[in-house]
Amino acid sequence: MSDRFSDPEGGRAPHGSISGTGRLLACVTWATLLLGLWMWGREVTDVRHARSAPVTDDMAAVGRLHPAAAELPPDARPLPEALPQRLDIPALGVQAPVVARGLDARGAPDPPPFSQPGVVGWYAAGVKPGAAGTALMVGHVDTETRPAVFHRISALRPGETVWVLRDDGRVAEFTVDDVRTLTREHFDAHQAYGPREPGRAELRLITCGGTFDRASRGYSANVVVSAYLTGGR
Repeated sequence: MSDRFSDPEGGRAPHGSISGTGRLLACVTWATLLLGLWMWGREVTDVRHARSAPVTDDMAAVGRLHPAAAELPPDARPLPEALPQRLDIPALGVQAPVVARGLDARGAPDPPPFSQPGVVGWYAAGVKPGAAGTALMVGHVDTETRPAVFHRISALRPGETVWVLRDDGRVAEFTVDDVRTLTREHFDAHQAYGPREPGRAELRLITCGGTFDRASRGYSANVVVSAYLTGGR
């Protein structure tokens, strides 16, 4: 696991070399996420399609769709609504508490503070994980000093599982069906937030991705992991 930023010119910059103000701007793609939510909620149909972008370091797996040999399980019937409490990603060794989040002062989806790099934010104005529709969870890829909870989600493969522990005592099991990079220039709100199949219970895990640009102090893209409900226990 890398503990450094990707530099667009091929070098590496340690986390601590960027000021606190710069780090707050390093994920300016959250503003793009909000724009996507706004457009998607109003059924805008003229958004452009996303394309996969070349990435580096732990982002190298992004953009892979279903391998030919992958046999994905059938989707499960959506569960009754319940609040998420914890997100587990067994393949990555992630066990993270989930907190409800809204929008920040800039009108962007508000991830957990950088002082809580191991916490996942759930967009509470949206769908509850396991219920019909697309639930949205956001997390940091890194902080000023270290990798954060979603640092390696680009390494997930189709067929791997994500568990959401809920306050009704049930575990919603999701199966990953693809991992994509959505560039800021070609951000497609439907690919990020829209259902892949109507009526399914789906989950999106989103973080910053692509390359880190020193000049703009921001990442060039977002990593979007798509998964769908395949069980509840």
